[in-house]
Amino acid sequence: MGPSVTAVGGVVLLLPDGEPESGRGPSPVAHAATVPMARHLARAGRADGLVAHVVRYRGRGWNGADARLAVDARWAVSEVVRRYGDVPVCLAGRGMGGRAALRAAGHTAVNAVLALAPWLPEDDVAAAPEPVKQLAGRHVLIAHGTNDTRTDPELSYRLAERAKKANRDTCRFEVHSDGHALREHHAEVAALAADFVLGTLFGHPFARPVADAFAAPPPLGLRMPLASGFGRVPRR
Repeated sequence: MGPSVTAVGGVVLLLPDGEPESGRGPSPVAHAATVPMARHLARAGRADGLVAHVVRYRGRGWNGADARLAVDARWAVSEVVRRYGDVPVCLAGRGMGGRAALRAAGHTAVNAVLALAPWLPEDDVAAAPEPVKQLAGRHVLIAHGTNDTRTDPELSYRLAERAKKANRDTCRFEVHSDGHALREHHAEVAALAADFVLGTLFGHPFARPVADAFAAPPPLGLRMPLASGFGRVPRR
């Protein structure tokens, strides 16, 4: 049983992966893959009254200008406000869910955005670039595996470069040798996510690498390596 409504101190909304184009319903596989991170974050923030919800999309496709997953993410934030009141919210997404988290960050209740291996469109001179102005005033952390063959990590770096100009509270970690699912360094990624969420929503001190990544100018703070063993308590 989670904390009562009156005890909720903050909410993290987990946004599952999706597809660029699809008319199919939401993917139960993508939803299930997001649940472990939600449980991990809820455990990490239990003392602060953190609640974690996995968003159920109406469908699995982004679908061009419709940006359906981002629309669903904004709706979910509004539902948080309706249910819990004025509490800080972090949007945390993977893949296409990472893009949705970044795009929906303009909602006034959103304090922070965590984008894991975000799917982003290739640069297209005929189309407007992915927006970043909505990230101003939020803490933004992007983490991407350097061996991701599904979502190009260089595209998330370029977005982070533009975002940093609009919002200095932007950083990006590179998970060396890891792929799209970030399985090889799962424990480190989970620890990084918890450190970021607790720091941004509840004011906990960031781990030194996270604080350094926010403070460092580009490109250093946007190509910060996620060290093996991040978050592990050293044995005495």
